[in-house]
Amino acid sequence: MTGSSPLKLSLPPPEQYKTLSLPLATSPTMSPKAAEAVRPTLVPRTEKEMVSDLKRSRFSPSGPVKRRQTSISPDVPPDPVKIWVEQESKKGEVPGIPISEADSEEYDDEDEDEDVLPATIPRKISERKRRMNAIADKYIQDIAQKLLKDDIKHNRHIIEDQSARYIVNQAESKLMCRVEQKHADPSGSGKTLIAVLLLRHIFAQELEARASGDTKRISFFLHAVLKANLDQPMDMFCGDMNTDGFNRNTWEKHFNKNMVVVCTAEVLRQCLHKAYISMDRINLLIFDEAHHAKKGHPYASIIKDFYLQAKEGSILPKIFGMTASPVDAKVDVKKAATELETLLNCEIATTSDASLHAFKDSGLEEKMARYDTLGPVFETPLLRKMMEKLKANKVFKKPLTFARDATKELGSWCADQVWSFCLNDEEMKKLQASTERQYHVKKVAPPMELLEKSRVQLAEAEAVVKGHTFELPDYHDQLSVATTNLSSKAVMLISILKERFERPTDDKCIVFVQKRYTARALAILFSQPNIGTPHLKVGRLVGTRKGDAGDSNTSFRDQVITMMNFRKGIINCLFATSVAEEGLDIPDCNLVIRFDLYTTLIQYIQSRGRARHANSRYIHMFEDRNMEHTQMIKDVKRNEAVLKTFCEALPADRLLDGKAVELEKLLSKENKLPFYKVPETGAKLTYQISLLYLANFVSSLPHGANLMLNPEYVITVQNKQFICEVILPEESPIRGAIGRPCSTKQVAKCSAAFETCLLLRRGKYLDEYLSPIFTKQLPVMRNALLAVDSKKREKYDMRTKPECWAAGSSTEELFVMVLSLDCPESLDRASQPLALLTRSAVPQLPSFVLHFGGGKNSPVHCTPVSLSLKVEPSIVQQLNNFTLCIFDDVFSKEYEPDPSKMPYFLAPVKAQAKFDTSADPSDIIAWDILKSIDDYQTTWKEIPWEVMTWKTQLAEFFEGKYVVDPWDGSRKLWIVGPAPQYKPLDPPPENTAPRKGTRRNNSNILEYSCSLWAKSRERRTFDENQRVYEAQLISLNRNMLDDFEAPQEDIPTKCFVILEPLKISPLPSTVVAMAYLFPAIIHRIESYLIALEATHLLHLDIRPDLALEAVTKDSDNSDDHGAEKINFQRGMGNNYERLEFLGDCFLKMATSISLYGIFPDKDEFSYHVERMMMICNKNLCGNALNLRVFEYIRSQSFNRRAWYPEGLVLKKGKAAQVCKSHDLGDKPIADVCEAMIGAALLSSKETGNMDNAVRAVTELVSSENHRAMTWSDYYLLYEKPKYQLALPTAMQRDLARQVEEVHPYHFRYPRLLRSAFVHPSYPFSYEHIPNYQRLEFLGDSLLDMACINFLYHNFPAYDPQWLTEHKMAMVSNQFLGALCVKLGFHRHLLLFNATYQKQITDYVTDITEARNQAEEDAVRAGKPREDYSPDYWISVRQPPKCLPDIVEAYVGAVFVDSEYQYKEIEQFFDKHIKWYFTDMSIYDTFANKHPTTFLTKFLQINMGCMDWSVIPREIPNIDGSKPQVMAVVMVHDQIVANYKCESSRYAKVGAAKKALEFLKGLPLPEFRTKFGCHCRVSEEGFDVTEEELDHGTAV
Repeated sequence: MTGSSPLKLSLPPPEQYKTLSLPLATSPTMSPKAAEAVRPTLVPRTEKEMVSDLKRSRFSPSGPVKRRQTSISPDVPPDPVKIWVEQESKKGEVPGIPISEADSEEYDDEDEDEDVLPATIPRKISERKRRMNAIADKYIQDIAQKLLKDDIKHNRHIIEDQSARYIVNQAESKLMCRVEQKHADPSGSGKTLIAVLLLRHIFAQELEARASGDTKRISFFLHAVLKANLDQPMDMFCGDMNTDGFNRNTWEKHFNKNMVVVCTAEVLRQCLHKAYISMDRINLLIFDEAHHAKKGHPYASIIKDFYLQAKEGSILPKIFGMTASPVDAKVDVKKAATELETLLNCEIATTSDASLHAFKDSGLEEKMARYDTLGPVFETPLLRKMMEKLKANKVFKKPLTFARDATKELGSWCADQVWSFCLNDEEMKKLQASTERQYHVKKVAPPMELLEKSRVQLAEAEAVVKGHTFELPDYHDQLSVATTNLSSKAVMLISILKERFERPTDDKCIVFVQKRYTARALAILFSQPNIGTPHLKVGRLVGTRKGDAGDSNTSFRDQVITMMNFRKGIINCLFATSVAEEGLDIPDCNLVIRFDLYTTLIQYIQSRGRARHANSRYIHMFEDRNMEHTQMIKDVKRNEAVLKTFCEALPADRLLDGKAVELEKLLSKENKLPFYKVPETGAKLTYQISLLYLANFVSSLPHGANLMLNPEYVITVQNKQFICEVILPEESPIRGAIGRPCSTKQVAKCSAAFETCLLLRRGKYLDEYLSPIFTKQLPVMRNALLAVDSKKREKYDMRTKPECWAAGSSTEELFVMVLSLDCPESLDRASQPLALLTRSAVPQLPSFVLHFGGGKNSPVHCTPVSLSLKVEPSIVQQLNNFTLCIFDDVFSKEYEPDPSKMPYFLAPVKAQAKFDTSADPSDIIAWDILKSIDDYQTTWKEIPWEVMTWKTQLAEFFEGKYVVDPWDGSRKLWIVGPAPQYKPLDPPPENTAPRKGTRRNNSNILEYSCSLWAKSRERRTFDENQRVYEAQLISLNRNMLDDFEAPQEDIPTKCFVILEPLKISPLPSTVVAMAYLFPAIIHRIESYLIALEATHLLHLDIRPDLALEAVTKDSDNSDDHGAEKINFQRGMGNNYERLEFLGDCFLKMATSISLYGIFPDKDEFSYHVERMMMICNKNLCGNALNLRVFEYIRSQSFNRRAWYPEGLVLKKGKAAQVCKSHDLGDKPIADVCEAMIGAALLSSKETGNMDNAVRAVTELVSSENHRAMTWSDYYLLYEKPKYQLALPTAMQRDLARQVEEVHPYHFRYPRLLRSAFVHPSYPFSYEHIPNYQRLEFLGDSLLDMACINFLYHNFPAYDPQWLTEHKMAMVSNQFLGALCVKLGFHRHLLLFNATYQKQITDYVTDITEARNQAEEDAVRAGKPREDYSPDYWISVRQPPKCLPDIVEAYVGAVFVDSEYQYKEIEQFFDKHIKWYFTDMSIYDTFANKHPTTFLTKFLQINMGCMDWSVIPREIPNIDGSKPQVMAVVMVHDQIVANYKCESSRYAKVGAAKKALEFLKGLPLPEFRTKFGCHCRVSEEGFDVTEEELDHGTAV
């Protein structure tokens, strides 16, 4: 290949899918039935076919589907008012139930009342709201027009925007290379991270050396806190730990045990002086704040006395110095830097790029605060008394000096306060001891009288202070009014802090002072009620050295707690000495005040660096006409410029420069550079232009509006050649590439960009013009286009009867199912079981409960008999007549007697019969009853009124008889007995059950008993002397499947009748009692059978109760948990909500596992896209429509008019009103699919076999990316990658050993475990192991499944909303971050990002302290230390996302290493997670922090502003895809922020976040000025109307 010839690439076709070698096709030896069982119902689709289907607005189901048609005129826009009225008018309708026709002349039945919901009155819109809407509409319209005109601009500045981040990464990577050959002193961002990476590199070398038998060596990190960042054993030491008392053996134990020692420089110097350790046993020395290495500092002593004195040829440690500036005094910058390089035997490496400052700082504004000239020093009366008592006592030299000087600097009030804390009860004991110690240390002991005199004077001084009356500080809000006891300097500080903390705020402030006494005096001053504010919470931060009189002992732990409280906002103003400038990790704040001016450049730089928050202010306080102050401010500004010039003047090999300076010149020196030309278009890709193309591609990736994506370049040195690796953002489908070795960094960077562009072109992510494709392809993958509408409803067919009821088949063999009550006594009437006889066997069905009112109920058992019943035609005839008699007498339906059309038959069961599944059916049935009914039907059915045998019967015969009215089907009676006191012509007694309808004639008992119409009545005569009987009217209104009891009218049921116009049923009363329960029973049985038919459609073996639950939709808004149910259908049992919750999780897990195995080389971004296309509601709904799952969904409760068998010819009675369609939204259909998966999983819960659920996923996603039929099929997909099988290093084996100590799982492949701890920012070239994102994608779904399993089975009574809310606690980043630290996983993380490293350190400090406090609370409560409150992590801030990610990645690694054994995941959950959540009630208040809630609090409480709103509006997309929504935050008619996404809810969230970023930290006066805010605020609250409180919500 020559330099002029193009690089010819053979671009392969799009990525081929790995086919699944599973027995999905039929084999010659497989039976047709078995082959059908293996084959999915729907043909799995390719990804291309799925994308095509998802692009369509709706799927086309196979077969006709009834849908409601709507017609909208294209010319006339719909009237919103008319639409609203129409919608409101339909709210009271019950879908699918037609209005009843008029009753026929010869038959009557009862009507049910329907509830009508009142219409809602629309809200009135206030004038304020109209104005805000108009402003928002105009703004969003302008934005939409701008978006339509804008196009992607290929500008070179895209490359320049990357340089700041590139420099930081270069600082990290370059120093990793250079430390091998020379020492470096980096400047700027990420120095601690560089030290950590360097230590890890040294550890790897040391472990390999030890494995080879070399002598052990150790690293020292001087003056730093590092425990959160390393996974090797380490200890930390300082002088306060009494290290002076350690002997050689003690130190030797520490040196042998640890890989690194973190200590102060003095500790190491003493160890070297005492020969406890020598330089040749140290492999790395890290000096933090290396600018201290001068004069007599321990840093300088270590170098001069030991490092430089080492013998020639001896092994010396590498030295790494870190500082923000080599200058810390008023000296020549260049001279100081040269001396530092000489002493440390190193070279300074830094950045010359000014853009790096923008990378570090965020909106910092420096201000000058000038206070009036201070008065002279003077002595207060209290100070004079103290001088008399304590002047001779040297212990009080500093307090006396400070009290005198403070009269000028702070004022007399603060000056006197020093004695309030120097001579309090706690300090007196220390002072007495110090006084005695000073007396005894003198070589010549003075007279004892002097010591006694000192004691007396000390006591007298204490008495003076206790008797002194401390006046209040004299401060006035009007600064023009002179103060008597405060200095102008203190008054200026008071005015600044009062203004800043006037209202509730999240601001954080640090006030820097020079002396500890000053910090303490100011803290006391601002604790005074007339000085501080209710929202100002002050604290102190001083050093840990032993203090003088009045100095409280401050430990390192005290400092950590103070900083943690500062971070949480418990303290929001710190008075700090120089300890807050360097060394300690201080949280970012937005107000830094130099109360005492800095004295050196480094003090200025470091204190200013604390103001890193948005809208930060750095205030220099200086004295008017004080030339020293003025000169100091000028000096630091000048020296900073000199330092910057010095850095820029460093040799080129020590500049970490990211600019493409003279790139053409560098490239011209490289011979034979390849290029690539697109054959179709001629578009050309060269080394130089590849940087631009790659930057353009990255900027086109999906990202938030306030986020700028950039590629990151990492350069290493191998054999004096530069090799660059480019790392693309997580959103990219390709994560990057490694370039070829080059002679310069810039060419190496171009090489990596060139190789990455080739990969993007090969994957067709760059089109034929080398432009990114995501602007065109992204809508296909967007979640919003994969979602469905839960409110949009269509009319679909609904099955009302199971297929097994189909008549016409032979009746020579019948199968018996016995229907019996578990508690028959609850019925209040004797009953006997019934037998249901069917042509095909009915499976075992679960029991269910019937409710009889008054709190009485009984389970119903449906017991199938395994043996079939052979029947003759005569028996069939008897069964048919018995069944028809029940329908006629009990339910007033007379059917044609055609046995071939009967779907089932009923038969009485012997009262005392013992039946089970093995019983003989012929021994169960009461054949005598069947025979008597058959005889009656044959003889009297057509002439029932001629049956007069009852006239001669005794009274006992009538007791409990069942009587029906042949002419009024609504009137059924239980006979109580004869009523001889009444005659037929007597008027009906009072409180007799009233008659309904137009036929009521209550003139006498005879007419009351007859229901004939007038003309028919004239043709009939009745015996006027027959007996009258007392009877009880039977109510038919109750839905026995529902335990809800509607309020009943107190209507009498007792009545008195004659029997001649009525019919005494031949059915035994016990049979009738059970027959009245049959409608509810058969309704539930049919629901079970229809649900089971749905499972058979999907080739699933699901329990009937779970199958029915999965398809039960009991309201129009079943998925709106916690909302009032609309059109709620009672008595349907459990709906699909809980199963859908479970199935959704398994679906996510199953598809994740499948994708992980099928696509071993894809990244997390691709996984998410592929998975979303499978599990999205649109795909599930489309497949369900093709499968016609909607037919099986149960959306109608029991209806006493619609339960009757179908296909029979009705001769008499009101026709059944059967609704054969129902209105369903797309989302409920998709939810039923997920519920079916959950039911399949639960059906095998006892065995732990998940094959059933796997099959359910395959059937319902219908994708080639998930074709597994059993759980074991998943592992067949996985092919171990090369990196996993490669031989592990000593460092990787040591990692596996350490992790196994935490969780007892032994990794077969340590390199797979290492992958779980590699952050995406970590260069692949270092260990050639992929980052954790693929494993995290897998582990996330596995951990979700374990948590949801736990919740589902341990809290069966809770709805999905409760489960979801509490699941969020279990899988939240907050908890998993705490768990990560608890397990020590954070120490193993390999990352290459300084920001993340700092965040990790901060978080580990906070969460560790929170756990320690929880343990101490447990001890104080008398419990064991380990029995601490498990929710300690809730109060701690959010962790860096990488911490929860590595927990999930570890879970994924365990799963893969164990060959997909899910039990390993459950064991991890049980051992490390379950304990935290045994009592879920403590997490009831846990909720995700919502940005809109925070914005409301910030504006209304912090700023006192009420005139604001969040307004969403829909805007169209150019490509015709689903319109997006833009939300704007408006404050006093000014647009503060906007955010655009696919849904109104998330647009509001995004806009609220951006508004908070813009507004937070803004001082209250500036806010009011900027927005003209004059909202009225009273003591009780805000003086606003209810209308003004309408700000919009996130929903």
